[in-house]
Amino acid sequence: MRAIFLSFLISISSVGFADSQDVGVNQLGCYGKKSIASIVAKDPNFSTLLFALKEAGLVNALKGRGPFTVFAPTNEAFSRLPEGALEALLADKEALKNVLLFHVVGAKLSSQSVARLNSIDMLNGDQAVIDVSDEGVFIENAKITAFDVKARNGIVHVIDQVILP
Repeated sequence: MRAIFLSFLISISSVGFADSQDVGVNQLGCYGKKSIASIVAKDPNFSTLLFALKEAGLVNALKGRGPFTVFAPTNEAFSRLPEGALEALLADKEALKNVLLFHVVGAKLSSQSVARLNSIDMLNGDQAVIDVSDEGVFIENAKITAFDVKARNGIVHVIDQVILP
């Protein structure tokens, strides 16, 4: 299964994206000179993520040198959290920071690299499970909907759910 999916990823690598339901191909691209924080700030689909990053004091870190891989949940992904969950996280800065760091890897991992793994060590200290199936690549049951958005300090993969440690 992984070999078939890796072949698929190689075939789309010139485009840079796979199925992108939440974020359109025209909205994201290769921002090689911009930081991950700048990419998130530029796209209105990430306004909730940007707000959460600011509240947790992590924006400057994602402007930093890196390298990072960020599994970025869209506004729609945040809306899928149980009622009151986002508000509770925003009220507890340490819990918010822990959740947000569960979306970040301290290395630059392309979609091909991610698809070869069974798990990834996240910056909050936990491991996230990777699953590759006919339906796509998933991290902790969140589907990666757009791949390989390149930044000067790493790479962004868009996901359809907020992942919780």
